[in-house]
Amino acid sequence: MTQLSLFHSEDLYEFPKELLEYKAHFLNQDEADDLKNHLLETVPWKQRTQKMYDKTVLTPRLTAWYGDPKTDYPSGNGEVDNNLWTPDLFSLKEKIEETFGYKFNSVLLNLYRDHNDSVAWHRDKESRYGKRPVIASVSLGQTRNFDFRKKDHHQSKYSLPLPHGSLLIMKGDLQENWEHRIAKSVISMKERINLTFRLVCKE
Repeated sequence: MTQLSLFHSEDLYEFPKELLEYKAHFLNQDEADDLKNHLLETVPWKQRTQKMYDKTVLTPRLTAWYGDPKTDYPSGNGEVDNNLWTPDLFSLKEKIEETFGYKFNSVLLNLYRDHNDSVAWHRDKESRYGKRPVIASVSLGQTRNFDFRKKDHHQSKYSLPLPHGSLLIMKGDLQENWEHRIAKSVISMKERINLTFRLVCKE
């Protein structure tokens, strides 16, 4: 089935606003360039492992976690990560909060090194994010397609290109009813960094 574009312009899209909000130029070119270069050079990127079909495999991307104290990120190999906010990441968090009115206390960074890196179909349904989580996703670098499909009807599939400096907010019942992914590409691609700001329920 041919994938459909979610957005025909910044203000026209097929998903209702209670599920998604999108801003193509949340960061201007200079802001996005500076942040991408800074993160590439300074973040302690790691390649993690995860369980798939009774096998332990390396995740096809690099990750890092930042946030408030007690918002640690449990990885698949039993390790727990949490880097405290850097000034740049905290400033970006505040910019999103002030613009949209949401609150976040942590951020997961993903580095897709080239067209071979990806993330499989999934939903962000962990109990630590609450029942109807709000996740703000900032994209830097190479434009990659962000795919959605209905959890119980995979033929209902949509694709949204996420360019340098864009912001996508997922909210409402999206994680309950829809899966999302970044697929591998047959086209050669450069680095992409994705920052997903979250609100972790502290114990």
